[in-house]
Amino acid sequence: MEKHGDGDGLLHHHAIRVPPQGPEVAATAIEEEGLEITSEPNVSLRQKAAEITATTMAAYRSKPFSFWALLFLSGGAMLTAFPASSLLSRLYYNSGGQSKWILSWSAVAGWPIPALLLLPYYLAGKASPTPPTAKLCLWYALLGLLSAADNLLYAWAYAYLPASTASLVAASSLAFSALFGRLIVKNRIGLAALNAIVVITAGVAIVALDSGSDRYPGVTRAQYALGFVLDVLASALHGLIFALSELVFAAHLGGGGGSNKVGSGSFHVVLEQQAAVSLCGFAFTSAGLAAFGEGFGAMAREAAGFSGGGKAAYGMVMAWSAVTFQVGVLGATGVVFLASTVLAGVLNAVRVPVTSVAAVVWFHDPMSGFKILSLVITVWGFGSYMVGQSSSSSTAAKETSRGSSRHARPELGS
Repeated sequence: MEKHGDGDGLLHHHAIRVPPQGPEVAATAIEEEGLEITSEPNVSLRQKAAEITATTMAAYRSKPFSFWALLFLSGGAMLTAFPASSLLSRLYYNSGGQSKWILSWSAVAGWPIPALLLLPYYLAGKASPTPPTAKLCLWYALLGLLSAADNLLYAWAYAYLPASTASLVAASSLAFSALFGRLIVKNRIGLAALNAIVVITAGVAIVALDSGSDRYPGVTRAQYALGFVLDVLASALHGLIFALSELVFAAHLGGGGGSNKVGSGSFHVVLEQQAAVSLCGFAFTSAGLAAFGEGFGAMAREAAGFSGGGKAAYGMVMAWSAVTFQVGVLGATGVVFLASTVLAGVLNAVRVPVTSVAAVVWFHDPMSGFKILSLVITVWGFGSYMVGQSSSSSTAAKETSRGSSRHARPELGS
């Protein structure tokens, strides 16, 4: 728009017609002028993918390589070890095992694994042991007690539910992780997380509607319902443990929640916490097995009648149960330390399709239409969460960039 004055002292406005430009030319011109794009009504799929890629690369460059390597290894441990642990629990019952206390005891019997992994840190002088204050020891004892209770609840659930059904119900841990993460450590729950929680909860409800199609022979309707309820309670306790672990990291160990202080040199606190919590859980479970369970002598009786190899097969199942559980929990603790409780909940739920498919293949679990629908809905919830998080990160990056450019750009006319 131009303004010209004439002899009468008045201003006359003349419109200037701008020739049409292609989207690429217009975008380039706007970018060269340093102006802002206020609306993008026609964003192509390619442009959207480019935005997500650029945001991802910006996030990658904001952290050292060691951070991403540890996060990748921690997430990979969750997605492989937890499904293996779930399948071994079902194998234990299918082969003649009956004790819930023994199965839960095997999960924490591998507590020396994180302790042994600490030795290279200490011997190489890269880290020194964290001083065990009274408050920190109380936190470890509390987390150990909660972990022992969580393992026992899951052991009861797997006694009555097929592995595929138990894993689908356990997907509810994402909702509890997000809820406790918000209440305890003030993690933000965005629209994507809320949508995923609602969708996954709907998937769990669908499984509940199909409760009569996949009961094992000898499992009554009441036992199946009990297993379902205990699985949900165990998932809730799992989310609480994630949130409390992040609180301990943030308050007492100088990390957690994606803190900028986190690096490979401080990752030893993850191993320290896991070793201490597992040791406490082992002590509580051992006491429970001796006082309320069948006692340690029941292991020899179960091993003698264990199908598929007797004592040798029984020992292998117990040993691998200890290893896979410790690796999975160590990965989850690492994700909580490096990122957040919510991401740990997401990855913990992502293992659902892996466990479900593996259970159908190896144990021939029945896969009804309701369970397939629940699986699809659950995967959809994960996908929507990840896409939503990428979009949120992209929007936040744009706002930060625009704010910086406003402060850096001089005002027109100055």
